[in-house]
Amino acid sequence: MLKKSLLIGIASCLWLSFKSITISLLPTLKIAENHRYFTVDNKPFFWLGDTGWLLFSKLKREDAIQYLDIRAKQGFNVIQLMVVHNIAEVNAYGDSALVNKNLAAPRVTAGNTFSKAKEYDYWDHIDWVIEQAANRGLYVALVPVWGAVVKGQHINSLQAKAYAEFLGKRYRNRSNVIWMNGGDIAGSDSTKVWNTIGNTLHALDPDFLITYHPRGRTQSSTWFHEQPWLSFNSFQSGHRNYSQDTSRNDLHYGEDNWRYAEVDYHKEPVKPTLDAEPSYEKIPYGLHDIKLPRWTDADIRRYGYWSVFAGACGYTYGNNDVMQMHKSTDKTSSYGSKGFWYQSINDPGAQQMVYLKNLMLSRPYFERIPDQSLIAGEQGKKYNRLIATRGKKYAFIYTYNGREMKINTEKLNGVNIKVSWYNPRNGRITSVGTFATSKLLKFNPPGEKKNGNDWVLILDAI
Repeated sequence: MLKKSLLIGIASCLWLSFKSITISLLPTLKIAENHRYFTVDNKPFFWLGDTGWLLFSKLKREDAIQYLDIRAKQGFNVIQLMVVHNIAEVNAYGDSALVNKNLAAPRVTAGNTFSKAKEYDYWDHIDWVIEQAANRGLYVALVPVWGAVVKGQHINSLQAKAYAEFLGKRYRNRSNVIWMNGGDIAGSDSTKVWNTIGNTLHALDPDFLITYHPRGRTQSSTWFHEQPWLSFNSFQSGHRNYSQDTSRNDLHYGEDNWRYAEVDYHKEPVKPTLDAEPSYEKIPYGLHDIKLPRWTDADIRRYGYWSVFAGACGYTYGNNDVMQMHKSTDKTSSYGSKGFWYQSINDPGAQQMVYLKNLMLSRPYFERIPDQSLIAGEQGKKYNRLIATRGKKYAFIYTYNGREMKINTEKLNGVNIKVSWYNPRNGRITSVGTFATSKLLKFNPPGEKKNGNDWVLILDAI
């Protein structure tokens, strides 16, 4: 086992060999004054993320450019990425991440820079991808090490500190970097390691935003909400359907990801929260049985609108083929992936995500709150659930199946209410008319009542 001084020395030397690189900057992502949302240059920032988990290890540079270009054009602004997925990690060029599978000893070649096409190592390639993301207005949420590595006892607290120091020093001048501690693992598993990584990164630069990516059907706030290193909460609502839910402690949320947002919203101190991993488009129910049905774009929309309207500061999309960067040269795939990332990147769910972001940014953003008291009738269970959010003079109410809505509009500051329907499938708005405010107004969305006929009722006070 390497001694602490040697580990720190390795990290420091690696940093010194890197510090001369010129870096492109994006405005720093910050927590808004109300501690509910994100802001950039005092303007609203709605987190619209994509799980490009294996980009660093699977894609060469020309493919990485293709991926980043498409996601940026589609309206995404955050890409979630694994830095080290396993201790034997190599990238598409065959370059190893670590020396002797030791996280405290990243394999860095002195003198290389990410700007020289033929002279770079695993870390230079990551530097280059981060730079290219910044050039396209994309922030990167980096998972330092996937949870399975830590759970397999391949890293202890001493190694975690050295590794986190290496990462923190290498990327502290990268304003488009966000840290996503953890990696699909419960915070109760190796808590000391996760706190070491979080505290080390936070100490190197307190301005960096840090969250924790938990395992399915859990949320970071369960273990780390009061930790000073945790800037905002993340939850993974997961890939199981209602009948597959086996959550403990009576937290049988099933597909109701709005419940996680609701729990985090009422915690103190106040911190932003978001669903960092809902069900992925085209992944089987529950992941492992590839004979089961697969989640569709309609399900992806439902998770997005439910969680955001319940108070989340954004939403992360995922696609089975894209998250693992499945390509034609792969000999195997996970979770029954049949398509290739460069085809599935344009799947319907991905292209529909921007409509959620556009809607949320179309009205005064920072004043928005969740408010179920707008619903005068039954709020509904499971797919019948109505979710409401509002500002001072506007409100949005979402239905997944096009059911009738009974709404109390007196909460809005106006004598009359302008009513419209927003179509989450194409972002189009259909005007309904103007009504006097009332404790009970009934609205029926277009089309027949069925799952996937989802609509947002827009109310604007006049």
